[in-house]
Amino acid sequence: MAEVIPPPAWYDAQYNNRARIPGHPAILQHWAEASARAYARPGWVLDLAYGNDASERLDVLPAARPGAPVLVYIHGGYWRALDKRDQSFVAPPFADAGAMVVLANYALCPAVAIERIVLQLVQAVAWVYRNAPGHGGDPARIVVAGHSAGGHLATMLLACDWKGVAPDLPGDLVKAALSISGLYELEPLRHAPFLAGDIGLTAASALRLSPAAMPAPERGALVTVVGGDESEEFLRQADLIAQAWGPGVVRASECVPGRNHMDVLHELADPRSRTHRRALQLLGLESWDVTANGSSAPTAKLDAETLLEIR
Repeated sequence: MAEVIPPPAWYDAQYNNRARIPGHPAILQHWAEASARAYARPGWVLDLAYGNDASERLDVLPAARPGAPVLVYIHGGYWRALDKRDQSFVAPPFADAGAMVVLANYALCPAVAIERIVLQLVQAVAWVYRNAPGHGGDPARIVVAGHSAGGHLATMLLACDWKGVAPDLPGDLVKAALSISGLYELEPLRHAPFLAGDIGLTAASALRLSPAAMPAPERGALVTVVGGDESEEFLRQADLIAQAWGPGVVRASECVPGRNHMDVLHELADPRSRTHRRALQLLGLESWDVTANGSSAPTAKLDAETLLEIR
């Protein structure tokens, strides 16, 4: 029996999140106000260049004490929208917990292809590795996180061949990744009219850029989070990477009830949430494991040595 290919409108209904979420203007307003408050915090080092292009800039919230773990956060926007400052509200809670936090910018489609964006983020994280000590960070404790397209980019960074990028970089440069509402198979996006023209994927490039089509990383941990009110496709995407990379890499795959594709990001900034605590675990700043039923149980910290042993 021939495979039934859904019509273009189906792909738009699955992936056009602003159209799916009537309250998205209020969410965007909340992001803007919360991010403005975040930047009112003293200590930020803004627009550090990790490359020559104007888009290749980082904002750093230094650690209060040296030797801190480093969280690199990558914003979403389907690789074609938003800016590092639009979701900066995620940073202060992790700085308060003892981390150095980096917000990474990148060029946007259609001016550049997604391949170029991936290479920019590789360059950004290499910069973080080389410069973290100057901002209180430990280069041996780098964790990446991202939302939506940022989740895709964070997952790609976990799979990166860092020794192939530069000889001074360790193969396990990224110890773990947290992907919120990430994209792991890009082929469906080629068929969504609202998006396809801007991101310009071909069948070949969609496959090359799909983490679920790549071999599982030999080292490192991935945690995925998705909102319970997201589309069937985003729920499938989370299941797909868990199946493709297996439990040796995908340490947890969580579905947050009552959250949609946009407000699920609020979980990352909420110290009371399981998502925030998962991030703290990956950073080695939380010694309590959150179990599937929401209760807590003591466990060893996920320090760098522990993460190296994950296969």
